[in-house]
Amino acid sequence: MHLFPRPPAREGAASLPARNRAAEASHRLATALHEEELVPVAEEFHQQSARAMQSHLTVATREELWARAEALAYRLSAELRLPVRLAVTDNRSTMVSFRRSAHALQLRLHHMFLDAPEPVVRAVAEYAGRGNRLAGGVLDDYIRGQQPRIRQERHADEADLEPRGRYFDLQVLFDELNRTFFQGGIQARIGWGRMPPRRRRKSIRLGVYDHQTREIRIHPALDRAEVPSYFVEFIIFHEMLHQLFPSSNGNGRRVHHPRAFRDREKAFPLYAAALRWERENLNLLLRG
Repeated sequence: MHLFPRPPAREGAASLPARNRAAEASHRLATALHEEELVPVAEEFHQQSARAMQSHLTVATREELWARAEALAYRLSAELRLPVRLAVTDNRSTMVSFRRSAHALQLRLHHMFLDAPEPVVRAVAEYAGRGNRLAGGVLDDYIRGQQPRIRQERHADEADLEPRGRYFDLQVLFDELNRTFFQGGIQARIGWGRMPPRRRRKSIRLGVYDHQTREIRIHPALDRAEVPSYFVEFIIFHEMLHQLFPSSNGNGRRVHHPRAFRDREKAFPLYAAALRWERENLNLLLRG
């Protein structure tokens, strides 16, 4: 579900996984969003939010859940004194993520936060809205206490992993990378993700690794003739590293790409070329 229209923003992601630095976030690309009117009104139910309500929150009616989400958005907006666009999710790995600008906050929260006490709500505002890293510790503690509410099983539309695409076989690339760089030590399944609805995108996440299921999903926008194989290999390599270097806590914040991760990532033979290709072909990838 979304509350408030999309704000102009610069990319940021926080707390499981943590915010990525632009030069190192090879699996996430973003461009500035266009200016839009910002008004505090409820817009629509997000498909993922509706699914979360069906699978975990069936004790409450849709209207009740909508009211709780709307109330949370207003509490955050009042605390920060700026518009907040809230999406409630049923994600299994990312509990909090955000995109922040000087004028608005675009926020994605797991549905556990609909029942969060006031100190946790203030910590969300501090962490996502004001960039206070110390508030991340409060969020981590709350999330650890809410583990039973995090979905463990996969939905049917998540279960299938097809590695063979039109131009690239991800399993072949994965196996070669595993032999060459990891001595066959990475234990994970890999496949193409689902193609999202056709619409103008402002950002794209090119790969994701799920620690619970040990699955790597690659965005289908990469399965095209214009994309060089070394770039697809680099994205796979990046996601494989997440198994070796899980997110860590430091200085009150969640670090999604620790230093050891970043150093190892640079061992990819065409690291610089991959980052350069990514920068130069942003529009191609966003078009999907």
